[in-house]
Amino acid sequence: MSVQTLAAWLRCPNCVAELTDAGPQVLGCANGHRFDVNRRGYVTLLPPRSRVVGDSAGMLDARAELLASGAYAPIRDALIAAVRPFEPRKVLDSGTGTGWYLQGLLDALGGGARGLASDLSPAAVARALRGRADVDGLVADVHAPLPIRDGVTDAVTVVFAPRNPPEFARLLRPGGVLAVVVPRADHLAELRAMSPMLDVPAGKAGALEASVAPWFSPVSARHVRYELPLTADRAAQLQGMGPSAHHVGGALVDATALPASVTVSVDVLAFTRR
Repeated sequence: MSVQTLAAWLRCPNCVAELTDAGPQVLGCANGHRFDVNRRGYVTLLPPRSRVVGDSAGMLDARAELLASGAYAPIRDALIAAVRPFEPRKVLDSGTGTGWYLQGLLDALGGGARGLASDLSPAAVARALRGRADVDGLVADVHAPLPIRDGVTDAVTVVFAPRNPPEFARLLRPGGVLAVVVPRADHLAELRAMSPMLDVPAGKAGALEASVAPWFSPVSARHVRYELPLTADRAAQLQGMGPSAHHVGGALVDATALPASVTVSVDVLAFTRR
């Protein structure tokens, strides 16, 4: 990552002019707006007086531990299979979390591909950048207009994260790919039944397809489902890494009553920008 590679993705959140390298660790636009680049290599471009809260360090720790174990490797493999045929050179990972999915995709694409790791959480973006010269970092709110240039990216990936279809359509070049991972109602059902974890509404894939239909055409859909062996540590990771962690704390289940496994069930959907 460099200030130059970061700037190449971005536009000014105040006036939408393109951002450029404006000095040591500074981005700026032609209208005089300036933004400091964090020493870890990312820039924060949140709306003024934003009070939204991203994932905590504890949530990211739990997610990193689970992902490092390979528990969700089949999901990442399906995401790579959905995106790789488009041979993208620039990939925006919106709601990047630890960056694990983005890093795996860039590795699969080979040299020359770059990623922009975007998340509401500065701690998440810092992790996504760690040790990766091919990843730039942005702290932004996906529910607001994104400070990213029109048509700048070849692919947008969204894994278990919020979506903004009109903005994704603006950022993607025509023919680019939007790849989204959404849980099914039976995802982690055994764990949800015995804890205060948030429910997953049925029909999320259908709702997603309807929300992107004005700009995108479907190209592939894959249902990934398997049984994941469950231990007390893994149960704690699954409960602590997602949005439920914002609402409850401490030990959420009786470890002595855990089932032997839990169902992983997600849809991996890909769409092209018309």
